[in-house]
Amino acid sequence: MRPRVRLSAAEARRIALAAQGLHRERPASAPDARHFRRAMQALKVLQLDFVNVLVPAHYLILWSRLGAYDRQRFDRFVYRSGDYTEQWAHEASIVPSDAWPLLAHRRAAYEPSKNNPLRKLRGRENYLAAVLEQVRDHGALTSADLPPLPGPKRRPGDWHRSIPRWALEYHFARGDVAVAQRLGNFQRVYDLPERLIPRGHLETSLDKAAADREMLWRAAEALGVATLRDLADYFRMSPREAAPRVEELVEEAVLHRVEVENWGEPGYLANTAQLPRAVEGASLLSPFDPIVWYRPRAERLFDFHYRIEIYVPASARKWGYYVLPFRVGDCIVARVDLKADRKTGRLLVLAAHEEPGVATGECAASLAAELRALSEWLSLETIAVSRSGDFARTLRAALRT
Repeated sequence: MRPRVRLSAAEARRIALAAQGLHRERPASAPDARHFRRAMQALKVLQLDFVNVLVPAHYLILWSRLGAYDRQRFDRFVYRSGDYTEQWAHEASIVPSDAWPLLAHRRAAYEPSKNNPLRKLRGRENYLAAVLEQVRDHGALTSADLPPLPGPKRRPGDWHRSIPRWALEYHFARGDVAVAQRLGNFQRVYDLPERLIPRGHLETSLDKAAADREMLWRAAEALGVATLRDLADYFRMSPREAAPRVEELVEEAVLHRVEVENWGEPGYLANTAQLPRAVEGASLLSPFDPIVWYRPRAERLFDFHYRIEIYVPASARKWGYYVLPFRVGDCIVARVDLKADRKTGRLLVLAAHEEPGVATGECAASLAAELRALSEWLSLETIAVSRSGDFARTLRAALRT
């Protein structure tokens, strides 16, 4: 689109949704590699999260754009094509393989955290070298394929990791190994990068400024219109280190400063941004969808205050345990606390809340249709709506029609 000096709040929403591919109707046929590639090109970064209360969150991000698709087919597309790889980008993420050199400076700077048990491991360097040699000599493996080693005892509430797992994750963070695939239990299988990533990407070298500038440009394309903080957050940079690179993008005329209604801080519009006349359709959104993952941006765009309450005590939760925003058109109109009860074959709506100013009947019908489609995709036979939330009764009625 042509550079703009000002944007209304509604225009900014439509640009943001279009940049993420949420302005298109879902495919009428079964999604294939073409659809996966188009979705990944829009996202740039697919944050991984394996909390399985409903479905792992990254699968839901694709669902929001594509509707029902074969998750195993998507996994094969990601892990067998050579076009994608796991990296620490915006948290643990799937990124295009050509992002490997962009993240080299982070890998080189990685050091274990102060609580990492490897810091206290006697003979650490020898052990880490032996683990890497095992991968080199015997090929792809998981932490379970390595000999066990005594480590810290598990504390209540901890995610337990064995010493072999800590070691492989250390090598992953440093770029000594990469992820070959995920097993059915979501466990990583590791192998050497040269066996997984195209040589051209492995041999590409960029200085940090050039790498950061490219990541910020990818963020700008994925966001459409954004503040400095939005751009920096996409690949987890600080605004301070991002600011000079953003100014360089402005000087190159690929980003344009723009004033956005009610934002209160400067916006930056990508020269690749699209402004559709309208955004149609509806979709449930993963808690880690880029359209809402940076909470200040979600508030600016949609006037939607969103927090994940998984780690909040049940008595202190306001909305629920695993709450998904629900979008209709260019607005977020409701939020629902969902759970897949696989033993009984039910999709549980533990709470349903509408946002202020919503056309309740239209919203309920759209949400009911989305829940039916989701339950079918997850092979759940029925939908059960609890009484919790101001939208629950209306939603139950819509599901009966």
